Amino acid sequence: MMKIKILDGVNTIGGNKILVSEYGENYLLDFGMNFNLYKKYFEEFMKERSRRGIYDLWKLNLIPRYNIYRKDLIPSDLVNEINGYENPKINGIFISHGHLDHTGNIALLDENIPVLGTPETMLILKSLSDISKGGMGMEIPFFNVRKREDYILKSGDEINSRDIYLSEKISDKTYDFLSQKFVKKKDVNSGIISDIDGFNSRLEMNIIKVDHSIYGSSGIFIKGDISIAYTGDFRLHGKYSSYSYDFINRVRDAEILIVEGTRISRENDENLSEDDVYRNALSIAQDTKNLIIADFSSRNFERLETFKRIAEKTSRNLIVTKKDAFSLYALDTYKNENILKDLMIYDEKSTRTENWERFLDDNINNELLSPLEIRKNQEKYILCFSFYDLNELLDIEPLEKSSYIYSSSEAFGEEDYFSFDRLLNWLEFFKLDVYGIKRTENGIDFPKGLHASGHVSGNDLFKVIENIDPERIIPVHTTNPEWFRKNFPEKAILPEIQKEYSF
Repeated sequence: MMKIKILDGVNTIGGNKILVSEYGENYLLDFGMNFNLYKKYFEEFMKERSRRGIYDLWKLNLIPRYNIYRKDLIPSDLVNEINGYENPKINGIFISHGHLDHTGNIALLDENIPVLGTPETMLILKSLSDISKGGMGMEIPFFNVRKREDYILKSGDEINSRDIYLSEKISDKTYDFLSQKFVKKKDVNSGIISDIDGFNSRLEMNIIKVDHSIYGSSGIFIKGDISIAYTGDFRLHGKYSSYSYDFINRVRDAEILIVEGTRISRENDENLSEDDVYRNALSIAQDTKNLIIADFSSRNFERLETFKRIAEKTSRNLIVTKKDAFSLYALDTYKNENILKDLMIYDEKSTRTENWERFLDDNINNELLSPLEIRKNQEKYILCFSFYDLNELLDIEPLEKSSYIYSSSEAFGEEDYFSFDRLLNWLEFFKLDVYGIKRTENGIDFPKGLHASGHVSGNDLFKVIENIDPERIIPVHTTNPEWFRKNFPEKAILPEIQKEYSF
């Protein structure tokens, strides 16, 4: 008998945490951060206390109440309480892709739980862990083992790694990158790195790529006595839409479909393609006399390719941050496409050089460009910056007739609008010509044309579900589950948190 529990991610976007059980084995499908819940208590300058491990998250009910977490993250005054909760043996966790709303709580899980996913997803998560300034949520696959000192947790001298099982075999170069940690004076213990054939399970596990706004995205098809397909996040209108169509074809006999529904609440929604974004942004670039700043998600590497095309078309140079360059290097150990070719790297002249930066400098020969060099010849460059890089513009001093192209998601909540208000304050200070975001009498608006969604539209989703034709549908990652009941009344199960469904 197959059992499914939705632990989180109901009536909200993100926070997916799904428990699947059969044959005495238990698997998690994603274990993401629920941003809507986090925002009830935390903000940019008010975060959980890392010195207390999972204490704050547990007490505030921001993570499921199970005894499935790393022992080194449980402070002494929480041990007895957690030990009183159910302790299911988790045989593995499938990671659909590298966005925090799907991965943000994985690092908290028991260190003996292996992770399953695509090589690209693991490389992205590993590179983000290497460049992060610490924090429990970024410790995938390596994690710094904490030591208890009374009720406080402190960083120890040992770094361990989870076992990794990948959807396909990898090259020696990819293996070497995944198995090394860029630290000093630490005992580093690497775990198993294998393809999925080396994973021991009575269930048949099929990791199948889909198209989303981040490389390496995938769904999973699990076959036991009952077959389950989980889409993760996907779309049909992206550059790699063939991946999503392949997924649909391969899961046609799935009896249970766990599926996202991010966009079904949006009226007059249209499928803007990456080529549409290219044409619209190119037109802006051709009309811009001086510096161009492109703002898009740091992990939307397809969007980076789009601006690389625009740079070539307008005879400009594309500049990325060192952190982005490091993630691109990591990806290229798998893709082997010379992704960094012709890119320049922004040199912010930090006072401290990290080990990952030394590694990057030793392994690439891209030109470094200082803000003062950019200042002199602004008409030559497209600079890939986000809101968190904008203080660097104080050194660059953008000239009049410089453009800021916002090419990312719109705001989803009140806190997002506060952040975008700060962004616009910066852009107004520099007197930039701004595209893709603007102030209106009613607040902040996001004109269409400069962002292609990473999610399937409502019309496409209806066709996908009809095509797969499952017996039951469980919606997640949506604020409009009623859409599923309306369109598939005999098949839709609108899940309740922690309720167990047996098939």
